[in-house]
Amino acid sequence: MRIPYLVAACAATVAIAAAGSHAETIGGNPGPQYNYICPDADGKPPLDCYFDAVGHLYTMCKHVKSIEILEFGYEKSTDGTNGAKSDSCLAKQKLNMTRPYQAALKSATRSAKAVDGLRALNAEWLQAMADLGWRKGESDTVYKARTMEPYEKFAATIVDIQTSLQLADAAKDKKKTAAQSHKPAAKAATKKATH
Repeated sequence: MRIPYLVAACAATVAIAAAGSHAETIGGNPGPQYNYICPDADGKPPLDCYFDAVGHLYTMCKHVKSIEILEFGYEKSTDGTNGAKSDSCLAKQKLNMTRPYQAALKSATRSAKAVDGLRALNAEWLQAMADLGWRKGESDTVYKARTMEPYEKFAATIVDIQTSLQLADAAKDKKKTAAQSHKPAAKAATKKATH
């Protein structure tokens, strides 16, 4: 009786191992169905992934901090090892953000202003992550309002970056159009001079 169960268990283990060996990994997790870093920008360009990751990864650590606060209360949420989960989340998400951030910088090189904006957004994100902890004397309402503010800042900075990129693209298109319109005029002038 035990042999069929053992055979079935071995077959299931082999099937799982075979399936796992072919799985694509995104952000340390099996994909492509599940993208941990930028779930709402799966398969989209690097800037879209980075913009999505900024809010998403902040939210992940915000939730972890909320769990610590629920578990230990505001005043003891950072005592001893009580804040270890959020510290771990912060370290993990900084690592997870490295590749999307570098890819975003690379894809924005056509606009120095956009690159500066990305650097500013990354600094805002890092500061917001560091500021997730409760501050002594803060009420529940004040804490919750303060930890929601970064979303507005992120959104405003993202709009500035997108605008800079659109302006850079428009300027490039304008130069290209101007260069193309000068070519026929130059050819016509050359033809007249040779006749």
